[in-house]
Amino acid sequence: MSTPRIEINLKKIAHNAAILIDLYGSKGVEIIGVTKAVCGNPAIAKILLKSGLKTLADSRIENIQRMIDAGIDAEFLLLRSPHFSQAETVVKYTDISLNSEIVVIKELSKFAVEQNTIHKIILMIELGDLREGLMPSDLDTTIEQILELHGIELVGIGTNLACMGGIKPNDKKMGYLSSMGTEIEEKFGISLKYISGGNSANFNWFMDTQDIGRINSLRLGESIYLGCETLYRRPIPGLFLDSFTLVTEIIESKIKPSIPNGEVAQDAFGNVPNFKDRGKILRVILGIGLQDVKVSGLTPDLDVDILGSSSDHIIVDAKNLNLKVGEELEFEMNYGALLSAMTSPYVTKKII
Repeated sequence: MSTPRIEINLKKIAHNAAILIDLYGSKGVEIIGVTKAVCGNPAIAKILLKSGLKTLADSRIENIQRMIDAGIDAEFLLLRSPHFSQAETVVKYTDISLNSEIVVIKELSKFAVEQNTIHKIILMIELGDLREGLMPSDLDTTIEQILELHGIELVGIGTNLACMGGIKPNDKKMGYLSSMGTEIEEKFGISLKYISGGNSANFNWFMDTQDIGRINSLRLGESIYLGCETLYRRPIPGLFLDSFTLVTEIIESKIKPSIPNGEVAQDAFGNVPNFKDRGKILRVILGIGLQDVKVSGLTPDLDVDILGSSSDHIIVDAKNLNLKVGEELEFEMNYGALLSAMTSPYVTKKII
């Protein structure tokens, strides 16, 4: 079978999605399934919908087009603020988008009118993580302008935490977002369908809080795919952690010194490497590298140590294992490794 490859267990993904739908639904929170880490893979999108999700979200319009072209029948949300230059495409292929720039919203309005449709938006608010979002002080003037636009419907507000700045969702942050939702509805005489509190990082807050307030929507990817919350990467009880497995092939296996011989300068990526003297070791090379996957996010299933990597190779110390050329070595992946490997055209995706 072709290597390197990712083996994707749809049953485990479906199990995780169903458990999380029930868990969050017990307090009235709807899950939006995020497909960006899997590049809008149609087989995964189908299993998410079959598990009970209704809305799929992706940060790349190309991934949404891929799912639509594959016949995926869902409500689609653009997870990243739309490019000004892509406004026409965003209106054509998505139902909802997250927004923070009025100039972009006006452009979406123009194309929504041209296409004789209504494009829904969730207005993102900055609550401390310093990624996307309006400053709260700019909220009222922005909403006033939005409500004057044709072809645009303001359906919610949201925030993003624990991505750029690592800021934790907590009762204070979620309470503030909830109160802003109520204030907006009262001040402007509108009803907001979504008060979107964040992502997989909201798990600990959700489990510990006595009152979720107005929060009724979360955008989940990593907890569905890898079975963990994302503040400390702790497993969520009852979920599978191994829905994805990276399988690599050994292309060289030889006894070699553990310390390079010669004058050390920069490696291929501009770093000055540092090596630990392990004596002579069984030095195994795998046919995969940094062009394919974020190597620092890999955990081998066998007792081997990753020594380093280049564009096309990962080198491991096989220790006491008698690993031979042609044999396969498997790895678990964190979110960064999953994202990069799923994006790589050189890694085969195998549905199991």
